[in-house]
Amino acid sequence: MKELQQEAWLRAWRFAAQAHTGQTLPDGDLPYIVHLGAVSMEVLVAHQVEPFARPQLALQCALLHDTLEDTDTTAAKLEAAFGPEVLAGVRALTKNQALPKDRAMPDSLSRIRLQPPEIWAVKLADRISNLSQPPRHWAQEKIAAYKREAEQILRELGSAHALLAARLADRIAAYPPASESD
Repeated sequence: MKELQQEAWLRAWRFAAQAHTGQTLPDGDLPYIVHLGAVSMEVLVAHQVEPFARPQLALQCALLHDTLEDTDTTAAKLEAAFGPEVLAGVRALTKNQALPKDRAMPDSLSRIRLQPPEIWAVKLADRISNLSQPPRHWAQEKIAAYKREAEQILRELGSAHALLAARLADRIAAYPPASESD
């Protein structure tokens, strides 16, 4: 019998919570799992409005998208727990730390574009979640660069899901210009 989606999602939630234990959001005391919950909620609402062909893939990748980049989780462990398709999605969503900073996002976007639209949607949802007030310690240049990166994500991946694209466009418009953050 094929696993019910809810059980698969809960398995991914528990896996992510365990992997990110002890991590907190930047500029706060909230556990990092709050970010993963926000990304997955964006994906779930988007699915209700315009259904994904593979909602299980979308939600599992939303919950697990930072495990390779931000924890000691190995690709082998992730694949053993969730399979090759989830691993491929998470790998595409993971920035290559060996690349210069100015090449990391373009590289990630090119790998995401080779994945199903559900993975594109996760990246849109991730940036929606991250595009709130910038951390107080960010310099004006970093704030402006982050906004430009969000605009690039929207241009390159926005066709994956109309609701997520509109939400990201709204977040970009509301994101403070660098001069307002000081």
